[in-house]
Amino acid sequence: MNSIALDSPAAANQAENTRLIVQISCVATLGGFLFGFDSGVINGTVDGLKQAFHSSSAAIGFQVASMLLGCAFGAFFAGRVADVWGRRSVLIVSALLFLLSALGAGASASAAFFVAARITGGFAVGAASVIAPAYIAEVAPARYRGRLATMQQIAIISGLFSAFLSNYLLAKAAGGSTGMLWLSQDAWRWMFWMQVLPSSLFLVSLLFIPESPRFLVVRKRDQEAAKVLTRLYGEQEARAKLADIGASLSQDRHNPKFSDLLDKATRRVRPIVWVAVGLATFQQLVGINVVFYYGAVLWQAVGFSESDALLINVLSGALSIGACLVAVMLVDKVGRKPLLWVGSVGMTITLALVAWAFAHGGVDASGKLILPAGQGTLALVAANLYVIFFNMSWGPVMWVMLGEMFPNQIRGSGLAVAGAAQWVSNFTITVTFPMLLTSIGLAGAYGLYALAAALSVVFVLRYVHETRGKELEEMEG
Repeated sequence: MNSIALDSPAAANQAENTRLIVQISCVATLGGFLFGFDSGVINGTVDGLKQAFHSSSAAIGFQVASMLLGCAFGAFFAGRVADVWGRRSVLIVSALLFLLSALGAGASASAAFFVAARITGGFAVGAASVIAPAYIAEVAPARYRGRLATMQQIAIISGLFSAFLSNYLLAKAAGGSTGMLWLSQDAWRWMFWMQVLPSSLFLVSLLFIPESPRFLVVRKRDQEAAKVLTRLYGEQEARAKLADIGASLSQDRHNPKFSDLLDKATRRVRPIVWVAVGLATFQQLVGINVVFYYGAVLWQAVGFSESDALLINVLSGALSIGACLVAVMLVDKVGRKPLLWVGSVGMTITLALVAWAFAHGGVDASGKLILPAGQGTLALVAANLYVIFFNMSWGPVMWVMLGEMFPNQIRGSGLAVAGAAQWVSNFTITVTFPMLLTSIGLAGAYGLYALAAALSVVFVLRYVHETRGKELEEMEG
């Protein structure tokens, strides 16, 4: 019986449909890869920027962080624009912006031009960060939607790793980031130009995927939606899904707008929007980007050599990818909420241990923090366990939930607000860490991140509702 069922035309069609959905989702996650690459490439170019633009430390800081400002605006406007133009269209624009940013940053003749190019890239990163998981959620079946959306985080980490590896190989070939490479151009410029390759692949691939069927129904383009749904699910299931999507919008089927985020009865912001903002904000308040952006600085501050610090960063990247794979296996089996609260508890404990280890360090004559051997080992192990807990929970699951938790009518507007909150929080944590480092030290900074992780436990248990296995039409606002 099982053999017959597996060999039946229906089973073959279902397998073909699944392959198509996976392929489409992989194209969308290229936006996540570029998100990671664009975020990571800057790390190897700081010396080149100083030499080319004669920038002060403050100016370099702004040049590095400028992309994050673009990310906040990109995330905010992308959701609303995606409700007008479509998810696929916004991703295509993002791919073009990634391409322009890579070309412009590498060719910059002035600091102002460079900042403009990085902000352009920030628009692309912000847009891709919210629209890619939303697009995946809108094309994937509920039974494995979480696994496909979790690929976004793997793509982000892979992009970061690829940028670090590309920077290393280019600098090694040129004898340093400021060394001369092909076409008589400095290596640091080629570090940015390397992004042209994945950006072009993303742009071309997007031309071969369909528009989101949910968007098409919202825009009253039911015939187009029916064709896409048939291609993704087969004719019989497509009819049922089209009816379900239409029913979910039947009471209030108008063009989406920001005012939809207000409850009609109370005229207050819908609770689901506050939950989404909380998810987006807590993901950054636990301090993960301190590890990503300041990893080498952090480990050198506690006594590791530069070479060892870079090796630790590579280890953290490998652990991140492994932890994301754990999330892929579990997110559709145990659910989103259990992964979030387990991650929050784990991050609270490990961050507290890191803070405790740093609190027992001493300071040498140059003002550099020195840890005893045992405390240094504890800090190293606890910090990497923290990375594991984050990347098996809040790292991927936040993106999964943002893409699926909103009702169809408010998905774009809700993503705009939550995405902007995520990037503003990212910018805040990134900018404040150096100040915390000089004012309250590493122990104090990590103590604050541990407190945020502890608060996130309460937030998840009290306010976050499980979305595993639910169709998007079942989501309530």
